[in-house]
Parts: sequence; structure tokens; C-alpha cells
Amino acid sequence: MTMSVTPAGRTTRATVEPAAIPEQRRVLAVLVTAQILSGAGMAAGITVGALLAEEMLGTTGLAGLPAALFTSGAALGAMAIGRLSQRWGRRPGLALGYATAATGSVGVVVAGTVDSVPLLFLSLVLYGAGSATNLLARYAGADLAPPERRGRAVSRVLLATTFGAVLGPNLVGVTGDLAHSWAMPRLVGPFLLAAVAYALGGCVLAGWLRPDPLRLARELAERRAASETGDMTGEGAAGPETLPAAGPVMGEDAGGRSAPGVLTGATVMVVGQLVMIAIMTMTPVHMTGHGHSTQAAGLVIALHVGAMFLPSPLSGLLVDRVGRLRVAAVGSAVLLSAGLLAALASPHSLPALATALVLLGLGWNLGLVSATAIITDAVPLDSRAATQGLVDVGVAIAGTTGGLASGLVVAGSGYGCLAAGGGILSLTVIPVLALTTRPRPRPRT
Repeated sequence: MTMSVTPAGRTTRATVEPAAIPEQRRVLAVLVTAQILSGAGMAAGITVGALLAEEMLGTTGLAGLPAALFTSGAALGAMAIGRLSQRWGRRPGLALGYATAATGSVGVVVAGTVDSVPLLFLSLVLYGAGSATNLLARYAGADLAPPERRGRAVSRVLLATTFGAVLGPNLVGVTGDLAHSWAMPRLVGPFLLAAVAYALGGCVLAGWLRPDPLRLARELAERRAASETGDMTGEGAAGPETLPAAGPVMGEDAGGRSAPGVLTGATVMVVGQLVMIAIMTMTPVHMTGHGHSTQAAGLVIALHVGAMFLPSPLSGLLVDRVGRLRVAAVGSAVLLSAGLLAALASPHSLPALATALVLLGLGWNLGLVSATAIITDAVPLDSRAATQGLVDVGVAIAGTTGGLASGLVVAGSGYGCLAAGGGILSLTVIPVLALTTRPRPRPRT
């Protein structure tokens, strides 16, 4: 145990390192396994969702509708999973989310095979629960982590998503051939992979996410509070230094500063999701419309998804060492550069478009990791899961808006206008971050 001094001069106990908590190691191992599987499922809709809608609906203007539908499903899923996790713990909420996504994936396969647009729309909503679950799992990784290591705990869970998410888009051709051999449209092939991946991810969580991290964090917090007030007595009672801190001191972050609050983190996430979904959704349509193959579009999306999750360890380290708000500001600047590069790049230049999408994923990652730490710092355990779910509802709604508007903007003004506008929109988080860093007046006593 070490001691630290806050800017106000108070001495506080430093929390136990997560590596010293066996439960945290097990929780992270199970979450990592489930994320590897679910990442492949999530990538299916990103890669071919817009192309499938364009093929079935016969118009580019509605190509962004699948993204809007499965992000709508993500919003509903985030709300349901957040409330279920608040009451029963992370394990049942996350497992149910993946089971719902697997059902939706099967529905998309059937809808594409029988050419049923209504079934496609309904199935995409169910499929969206997987995206919500995939993102909500990052909070489970932070439940048992002390404040000064939350960024790195979140990053481990997000990093695991990389393997499946990068592999998935590169299997577009293989899964398409498999679907074709079964007398199904090639574009439903990735959803066959998604159904299996989400089902396996749900089974992993349902079977092995024990102890439940949120429930254990609450139990440890209660024991720690009892020990500090002298209620835990007798031989073998754990002292406060042996119990991990469940959260920051009320009103402070890990460094003793005033906690920025939920609104700041939510703003960073919402803007980042809106910009990322809008540009990402229409990039495959933009590429195939200018002569690129589906495999080339899949490669660009694979690089983009890799950039969304692969830099997570670095992002987590920066969040813990440099600060949440500074990393969020850098993420906004990276999103701006991604939008401008995508707008100015030649539609025939695969390297330029790939670079723009890599920057888009990186900017999103920096914003997500920093905002997750901001929100976790600000919310007490007794309302943490419900609040986090509510924030992710807003994030999903932003994705819905971006996905639905992206096709309309491209049809009316072109891809360049969409990309440049998204990049400029990312700068709107800067004033919020600036207001958050302003010193607050001390209350009079």
C-alpha cells in the first residue's frame, strides 16, 4: 500500500493494484475471450450492412438505413442491459445481449434469403443489441479497477475486440462463398459468422463470468465502508488497506481533482459515435461506386475497426497518465483530420481512404476510452450500471442519427460533404472540455 497527497493537502490511501485481486484477473480473462468472439459478429453489419440494404432496396439514399436500425437496436439494448445489470449484475445483462444479437443475425440471413425487407429491418434492430453489449462490456472491466488504472482496464477489454473485428471483414469473401453454396445471397454470409460468434460469446459470459464484477465491487465497497467505520471486528476481518477502492472519493477523480461529470463524458462519446458511424457507413458504398471491389472495401473497414480497438492499450495508458480531458481533446482533433482527409482524398485512392478510416477509428478510440473513465469516475456504484446504460443509449441514438443521415447527405451532396462536415462537427466537444477544466469556486463555510 502507498500513500498519496491530494492538491488540498489530504493524505489518502492508494488502492490495491488490480493484478493483486484474483477476481479482477479472472473477470478480464473471461471478458477478453467473449470480446474476441463478439468482435467478429459486430464487424458483419459494419462491412456489408449498407451494401445488403442497397441491393434489397435498390437505392443508395437508404443505404444508411441498416446502420440506423442496428444502432436503434443498440439504444434499446443499452437501456435494457443497463437496467438488468443494475439489478442482477453484469453477467445476465451481457449474456442476454449477445443472445439477442445472435437471434437478429439469423433473422438477417433468413430475410436476405427470402428477400423480406420487413424481416430485415426487424432483424437488424435485434442484431444491434450485440453492438451495445460489446461496448457495455468495457464497463465490466472497470468495475473492480482502482481509479488510477481504469483507463488501462477498459483498454484491455476493447483491445480484445480487435482480433475478431479485424478478422470478420476479411472473411467477407469466404463467408459469401459459403452462403452462395447454400443458395443464399453472398452478402448474408458475414451474418452467418455473426450468429455463431455472438452465440459463443454469450455462452462464455453466462458460464464463466463468475464472480460478477459489479456485484463483487458493491460487496467490497460495503466491506470497506464497514471496516473504516469499525463495524467489521474480530479476527480475520479485512482492514481497509486490503480492500480495493470501488470508486473515487465523492466529487474527485483519481488524482484528487474535481470529477468532470457524466455530461462531459457523454458529450465526447455521442459526438465521436455520430461522426464515426456517419463516415464509416458510407465509405464502402463510396468505394464500390467508384470501382473498388467488395474485398477492397472489406479491407478498409478491417483497418478501420482495427484502429477502433487496437490502440486501446496506448489510449488507456495516456488516459491514466496524461489525463482524461486532454486525451478526449486529442481524439477530437484526430477525428477532424480523418474527416478532412476522407473528403479530399481521391475516390480511386485506396491508401488515402484507408488512412482516413484508420484515423477515424483512432479518434473514436481515444474519445471512448477517455469518456468511459470520466463517467466511471463520476458515478457511484449504487447507480453505475443504469447510468452507464443510459449514456450508451445516447451514444446509440447518435449512431442511429449518423447512419440514417449519412445516406441522405451522400445522395444529396456527396461523400466529401459528409466527411468534411463530420470532421468539423467533432470540434464541438472542445468547448465542453474547456468548461469542464475551469476551476470551480469553493463553497463558503
